[in-house]
Amino acid sequence: MDKKYDVIIVGSGVAGLFCALSLPREKKILIISKDALDGCDSFLAQGGICVLRDEDDYDAYFEDTMRAGHYENRKESVEIMIRSSQEIISDLVGYGVEFEKKDGQFVYTKEGAHSNNRILFHADITGKEITSKLLARAQERDNITMMAHTTMVDWVCKDNVCYGIVVADMDGKTTAIEGDVTVLACGGLGGVYPHSTNYRHISGDALALAMYHNVKLENCDYVQIHPTTLFSNQSGRSFLISESVRGEGAVLRDKNGERFTDELQPRDVVSKAIFAQMEKDGTEHVWLDFSPIPEEEILNHFPNIYQRCKQAGYDPLKTWVPVVPAQHYFMGGIYVDKDSKTTMEQLYAVGETSCNGVHGRNRLASNSLLESLVFAKRAANDIVNTNSFKQAEDFESLVNMDGYEDLPSIMENYHAMVVGEIKKEENLRAKKEAI
Repeated sequence: MDKKYDVIIVGSGVAGLFCALSLPREKKILIISKDALDGCDSFLAQGGICVLRDEDDYDAYFEDTMRAGHYENRKESVEIMIRSSQEIISDLVGYGVEFEKKDGQFVYTKEGAHSNNRILFHADITGKEITSKLLARAQERDNITMMAHTTMVDWVCKDNVCYGIVVADMDGKTTAIEGDVTVLACGGLGGVYPHSTNYRHISGDALALAMYHNVKLENCDYVQIHPTTLFSNQSGRSFLISESVRGEGAVLRDKNGERFTDELQPRDVVSKAIFAQMEKDGTEHVWLDFSPIPEEEILNHFPNIYQRCKQAGYDPLKTWVPVVPAQHYFMGGIYVDKDSKTTMEQLYAVGETSCNGVHGRNRLASNSLLESLVFAKRAANDIVNTNSFKQAEDFESLVNMDGYEDLPSIMENYHAMVVGEIKKEENLRAKKEAI
């Protein structure tokens, strides 16, 4: 790892990788990952990725996204995402990503709150298919250096200009790295929740740094709870049972075996219905009944989910599966414009770390991968189109490395700042909406 790069990217999920691949090969790029390079939530995405199939679906796709977001979405961002979707899918196919096909044509599926079949998928491991192919392409590039188990500890900045970051390796050794541009692609904040589908190390560190350095945040209380994760009394990351299972016909049942809600409503609505039913029944979970889905469809479309349920002792072909809502996705984050620029110069944010307004108050299923890719590419294009970047006169003097000796306390403080911000925003919004 050198001391100076053109572009530093924090995070090796789809947003970070796609941004790197969208930059010209003459750019010297560093990608760091807090865990293993494949230890990111992008790998876990099951359902699929949306695409505008033709103009006839535009209005319905736009409306579905807005309705799921409670009409708090930025319309410009939603339009950009939808209009860019075919180009992004073409890019992915060019990188070797494979989606389900029949007779040489894409197969489109549907998930909760979608009015049409517009989702491309790869079995029930679409995130792994996309991310692994992008990671392979990035590792082939001579201009991209990738560092695993490397944690961003701080930003090096002055007068609202970012000149790089401070990182720590596995041994706690800290290094300041200079970059013309820094791109935050650090994922969400599930690690600060007791129960989450996210990896535990993804804990919103960039949000804490944004607060510390007075960079604008937006909607930090917009945290999505996924309606259906496999219920377990064991600790650790919750296993998600994709929205597309209900999209294909699975139904929710209470303790008496009765359906109690419309399974195809937006996630927040279904989650509230499940919580209400659990409280009414005095149970720790409800049941997901796969039986309306043909057996062949379960085995071919959801092989990973099927195996995980069986490992937990529930065969979806024979019995209902216990499910419970859990923290899943973050719609708020570091405020960015339509080109993914934050309110600090030379600092971009893409993917779940950022808030570009696409998702509004609640994310429509299978929009996350597309949103991350679209705005990661826009960040790359904006970087390419920037003629010059400000340079630090004396980079070393901008940072006091002695201040990072107690890393555990620093990271613990970051977690507390994130939790505090979420609660503060929740309270403020509750008071505002009560008026």
